[in-house]
Amino acid sequence: MKLKFFFISLAFFCTSAAMADVPIYMRVCHGDTTYFAHLHEVYVYPPMKFKSEKQEKFYWKTVRDVKKTLPYAKMAARVMNECNDELSKLSTNKEKRQYLDSKEKELFKTFEKDLRNMTRSQGKILIRLIDRECSQTSYEIIQLYRGNVAAVFWQGIAYLFGSDLKAEYDGNDKDKIIERIINLVEAGQL
Repeated sequence: MKLKFFFISLAFFCTSAAMADVPIYMRVCHGDTTYFAHLHEVYVYPPMKFKSEKQEKFYWKTVRDVKKTLPYAKMAARVMNECNDELSKLSTNKEKRQYLDSKEKELFKTFEKDLRNMTRSQGKILIRLIDRECSQTSYEIIQLYRGNVAAVFWQGIAYLFGSDLKAEYDGNDKDKIIERIINLVEAGQL
């Protein structure tokens, strides 16, 4: 009976791991086979307790917004790293400016429609997530690549829409719920 349970458990584990793209390794030692699999982290949080239906709606809206904006923030960090690598290879300011102009046009062409269709709350979350992923505020990034005038201009535009490009991410206090949502989303639990 124990052997039958073992094989059923092993079959379930192997098929579950295979469906989740988890690599399975096995080691044979003195005739015994041991199976190893690298499993993703699992986050355990206390269940959310909402004081009102309004608070619950706000939480699930935040979940939706984080799921929509997190890939863009990660992409922004990746593009920024690629730009920094490419800029370090260029020698003159003219080459750097041409590269940045072409990259900006490419990014606007690719993402402008998606970003314009975001809600204000999604835009505010995206600004904070960019700070989380890049370790710089959106204002500092624009200032770095486009200069002070462009940074002030875009800060003014953001201010008109109720946002702040200088908003910083604080995962321990103000953005604790967003950090929780990110952890659960990245672990595939939400």
